[in-house]
This record gives sequence, C-alpha cells and structure tokens, in this order.
Amino acid sequence: MNAHTDPERAALAHAHDEDSNTSGNPSFNEILDQRLSRRQALRLSVGTAGAAVLGAVGLPACGGGGGGAAAVPGASVVPQGVALSLNFPAVAKNVNDAVTVPTGYTARVVYALGDPLRDATPAYANDGTDTDFDNRAGDHHDGMEYFGLNAAGTAPDRSGSDRGLLAMNHEAITDQFLHAAGTTANPRPSGEADKEIAAHGISVVEVRRNAGVFGYVRNSAFNRRITPLTPMQLNGPVRGNALVRTLFSNDGTQCRGTINNCGSGLTPWGTYLSGEENWAGYFFRSGTDNTARTNAGDARSVVSLNRYGRTQGAASRHGWETAGAADAYARWNISLTGASATADYRNELNTFGWIVEVDPYDRNQAVRKRTALGRFAHESAAFGIPRAGRPLAVYMGDDSRGEYIYKFVSNENWAAADANPANRITTGDKYLDVGKLYVAKFNNDGTGQWIELTIANAQIAGYATYAFADQADVLVNARLAADAVGATKMDRPEWCAVHPVTGEIYYTLTNNSNRKLEPTGTQQGLDAANPRAYTDGANGGAQGAPGNINGHIIRVRENGDDGAATAFTWDVYLFGAQAARDANSPLNDQQHLQMVNLSSLTNDQDFSSPDGLAFSRKSGLCWIQTDDGAYTDRTNCMMLAGIPGRVGDGGTRQLNYTRADSSQVAVTTRVGATPTPATLRRFLVGAVDCEITGIAETPDGRALFVNIQHPGETITRANIGNPAAYLSHWPGNAGYGAGGAAARPRSATVVITRDDGGVIGVDGSAFLS
Repeated sequence: MNAHTDPERAALAHAHDEDSNTSGNPSFNEILDQRLSRRQALRLSVGTAGAAVLGAVGLPACGGGGGGAAAVPGASVVPQGVALSLNFPAVAKNVNDAVTVPTGYTARVVYALGDPLRDATPAYANDGTDTDFDNRAGDHHDGMEYFGLNAAGTAPDRSGSDRGLLAMNHEAITDQFLHAAGTTANPRPSGEADKEIAAHGISVVEVRRNAGVFGYVRNSAFNRRITPLTPMQLNGPVRGNALVRTLFSNDGTQCRGTINNCGSGLTPWGTYLSGEENWAGYFFRSGTDNTARTNAGDARSVVSLNRYGRTQGAASRHGWETAGAADAYARWNISLTGASATADYRNELNTFGWIVEVDPYDRNQAVRKRTALGRFAHESAAFGIPRAGRPLAVYMGDDSRGEYIYKFVSNENWAAADANPANRITTGDKYLDVGKLYVAKFNNDGTGQWIELTIANAQIAGYATYAFADQADVLVNARLAADAVGATKMDRPEWCAVHPVTGEIYYTLTNNSNRKLEPTGTQQGLDAANPRAYTDGANGGAQGAPGNINGHIIRVRENGDDGAATAFTWDVYLFGAQAARDANSPLNDQQHLQMVNLSSLTNDQDFSSPDGLAFSRKSGLCWIQTDDGAYTDRTNCMMLAGIPGRVGDGGTRQLNYTRADSSQVAVTTRVGATPTPATLRRFLVGAVDCEITGIAETPDGRALFVNIQHPGETITRANIGNPAAYLSHWPGNAGYGAGGAAARPRSATVVITRDDGGVIGVDGSAFLS
C-alpha cells in the first residue's frame, strides 16, 4: 500500500484533505452492548477465476447501480423472494493500464474527454490544441444518472433501455494535458483559462444501443454542456439573502455556473442532482482581506471563509483570476475590493457548495441550486424510498476530513402522481425548497440522532464562534451550525446510497489521515463510528503516519424505517483493508485482523478508500467504487459488487490501543456480518492512476455505465511532450480516439454488458419475466 507523494497529485488531493473543522465536538469512545444476531444475506454463487480486459470500441473480457429508472425513479424493481446469485468470477487485483472486467463481460468506451457534442465541432485531436469545450465532453467524468427515451428519441420513457440520456458530472481537470505544452504560470493566458473553465461542469449526452452496442449520439438535440459560466437560479430559503448578493446578481436570486461537481442523485420526479464538492479552492483571497472585511464591519464573513477552507492569501487552484479584467475571470477573486457586496465578488463563494438540480430532458428549464439542502462539500444526494403521504428524505455527506453526515426532510408529503409531473423542475421546487436540514450524531450504544439545524435551536442561535443572523445564514454556514450542535466528526463522508428494498442508508467514509489515537490540533480522536488508526507502507518501504488509511462504509437504519425519523441505529457494513498485512507492519497476522482487516477481507474482496456507491434498482446489488492512494502499489482502483444484509447482522469488536505513555485505550465498534465469497467480489479494475466513479444502469439492468476518471493524472509540465513519461495512455491504447499507444490519457465512460445479454452481475433467471 502506498500514499501518493508526487507534488501535483498531492496538490490535487489537498482539496479532499481540507481540514477546517476546528470545533471541539466530542467523539465517543466505547460501545459495550451486543448487536442483533447475524443474519444470512442473499446467497451469491462462487465463480471460477477469470477476467476480461476492456478495449475501446469493443473490449473483450480477460482474466454506482445508480442509474436505472422504474415507474418512480429510485423505486425498486428487485424481484422479491428470489435468491440472487452472482454470475461472475472475481477480477484479480492488477496494475495494468487497462480496464479489466470478468470473463463473460465486455466493456466499451462510449464517451471520453473532448468528444464533440455536435457535428460542427471537430473530432478530438487529443494533443492540447482542441478548443470549443462548451460543445465537448468535459474532463474528470464523475457521478452520473441514466434517463430513458422512447424509441424515436423524442420524449422521456422511464423504461427506455435502448435509448437514453446520461447526465454526468465533470468534477475537475488534468490541466497539463489540456494544453499543447502544458499550463502557463500566472498570469494565465485567457485562452487556457477559457478551456479549463469550460471543461468543468455537467454533460447531458444521448446514448443509443444499435445491434446490441451502445454509442453516444453526436448531434442529438438533447446534448448540452452546463459549465461554471451557465446562468442559474438560487432557490429555497437563501434566495435573495444578503449573503448571496454579488456584482452578477444584485438581488441575490441568480448565480453563475457550477463547479467541482462530484456525486449525483436521481429524483423521484425524474431530474438530475449534482453535488458541488471541493469548490472553495478555485477562488483567491488577498493577503489583507481579513482586515478589509473587518474594517467594513463584516468580521463574521472571515469566520465563515476560514471554516470553508478559504483563508486569506490562499492561492487559487488554477489562477483564473489572473487571466484578465473581464468579469468571467474577476469573479474568481473573492477579496473585498468594492464599496458594497454588489460592487465586487466578496460573496461569490456563498453561491457555491449546493445541490444542483437539472432537467436533462428540457434545456429551457433554468438550472436550480437547492439551498434548503445546506452548503458544504457535497458528494451525492440519495433519496429514501418514496412513500405516498410521507415526507421525502434526501441523504448527503460532506467530503472533508472530520466533517459531517446530513439529511434533508421535505415539508411536503410525497404524492405518487408527481412521479410523472407536467413540469419536472417545478416539482423539485415543491419538495426541495422547503423542509428541515439535519446533521447526524452517532451515539456509543449503536443509536444516533438527527439534529435539526435551525435558528430556533439555542445552541445555534447562541453559538459563540459565529453569530447566525437567520435561517438562511444557518444554511449558508451549515458546517458552523453542525459544529454548534455537537455533530459527530466523520472520516470524509462521500457517496451515500439507499438500499432499494430495506431502505437502509449506506455512506462511504473514504479515509482520514487525521484520525489519531492521540490527536493534536485539528486532528480527530478515535470513536466507535471511526475506530481505526494504523500505519501502512508502500512496496516494502517504511510505515507512514497512522490514520484511517483504507476507510470504511457505515450504514444507518431509520427508526420505524421512516425517513422523517429523528433517531436511528447504525453499524459498519465493511472496513476497507488489504487482505494481508505488510511484511514490515508492526502488527502480526492476528493483530492485523483484530485492528485493521476487521471485515476479514480476502484477496478477491480487499479494497481501499471506498468512494462511489450505488445500489442497482434492477438486481439490488451494491456497487462499491474506490478512489485510492494507499493500495496502488498492489492494484489500480476498482469496483466491487456486494449483497449486504441488514444493520445489526454482525456484532461488536473491541480494538485495543496503547498510548505513548503506555496507558491502554479500548475502542468498541460495530461490525456487519463478515462477507463471504458469496456476498462480496471484485468486478472491475481500472487503468493506471485513475479513480473509479459514477455508475448508472439502463432500466432493464443489462447495461452498466461506469466512469474511469483521470487515468495517468500524475504529470508535470516538463514531461508533457514525452509520452514515455505518461503513467497511462488509456483509452487510446485500447483503440479509442487519437494517439494510440502513445496517447494522452483521457477520462471516459465505459458501458459494460454481458456477452449473453443478461442482467449485470447476477444470475438472470430471476428476471426472465
């Protein structure tokens, strides 16, 4: 296992390592009671070894489901009372510059960085000379969802599996590869900045199956890009508030663009949700901005900016504010420079960090930012199972070290007729603009509470660190409100997903280098929900600093299985770990199982840094995707398929630590049932230096779309002209696009199908009807 040390990779990862939570919220230490008895999960048949290497146009086998839509998007069509079985052999760990899927499956590239969305835009040369990214696929493909079309391709069809739309996030960029000679230092040329800005955002692209093979439709009327410059509406309680008034929108009702879009969500009325994640680092603040704000009577904003990771003098990620005087560049400088908030962009940061709603079918509907769902480093947004006459629940995580888990509960009760509304985006107004935002507190007895973030709460109204003005302020500064009520600091809450049958909620906690036995400063101590701190080494090298190196997946069951409940029970579904300890680990084999590999993962199951997460609404499988820098000396990032049980199907586990002064600390956690070869198996391994993220399926469950993000991203400007220095050449080396074996790497979407045409991942006999 290893941690990335390349300076550029470290800089990219810094956004995820942002650690601005200085609150003193306590963590709990011991849990003594036993969980419910184990329950047997649905069985999976064990396959023989084998896998398949993905090529480009058609990739033969060698060696999240987020997307499908039922009558109500998000509703389960999993066969009930049927024992499902996995039909594939586990894919072995590997470091090949290829995408490997099981024997019997084929993966094809369907949509890659730079692919033109209209006939007038030239094919992608992939040499850094391409322009017109407003009409091309963006970079760093991430969360996505599938939206069915009818056979003619003219109207929505929730059951359409041969033709549909992919709505897809473009989280970030590998900027060196976008330019012929790499990036230019500040001041940035406007042409470079224009290209980089447009490569962020969201794609809506039509895909179509012809003769069993999917491809994207280049000139579809549905194709479009949404970028950091696209005008949008601010909806919900923050709309019009003084905190979001800017030079662009003097009345605070509009904003411009979306950026660093990570996880996704599918609403019950058929629209797309996109989470704005690590957006703060794109903005610059001058080294004297604290004084300027304080002198202007706005010292509160300094507290807010620091809490969201924008300290004064901090450089922006790409230096776009240096590209010229035009407003498109000036807005990236959030320093106080004008006489009022409507004369500069001091409040521009407050217009980012939201859940964004898009109607993929209708480009004429304004994109909305849903402020009632709170402002933080959003990943995905997962709806609880809709039940007529009950409020809707939306589950979310804040992806930074020591941040929190949230949910939103609508004021409106769900009406089944709204699954097929006359106007989809205004239906979102109905359910997502008014409601209650909650943050999670995990107790030491296996229970937890959802604490409402409201100005009516005396802990928030009287918070000494920050003086909240009103409910809009609570939502803009949701992190500070969560600090005030003592929420539980978690190990980077990323994607969340709701089991389509049980309704239980699963959250990936990717990792946390700041989780310590003996924390100092802003580090976090051990607790039952985040119980591990251990060391790890790369390629036989020295062991690094302790922390939660490999992450885990926690799951929650609402009391009464009701999304509006304010209490829950919890356990840890899986702990990420390498199956066997490092040869030079300070732990012996037994201690490795007791302190690190708590889920007893085998070589066909072990993983590190879970990130993407989704349940198939066709098969019920849980898809787990990784974004890892800790196991990449052994394997590239991967995707696994699991069949989980229920909260409480395992038991408790005590971890015994020794402090520097030789005193003992016992931390008791709750571990789900140990996975078997029948309940967890590796399905895919990606190309070198990539992340596996984003997952969508056709409603028939026979095509699975997965994103291979930033292959070969570790590159310096000095090496941009030397293909031999690239860590990856995928997907060009698999025959897709220009460049061949020497190609610059590209983020891309692959579509995976079974060679026999069956439902992905499982024995298809249950689905023959």
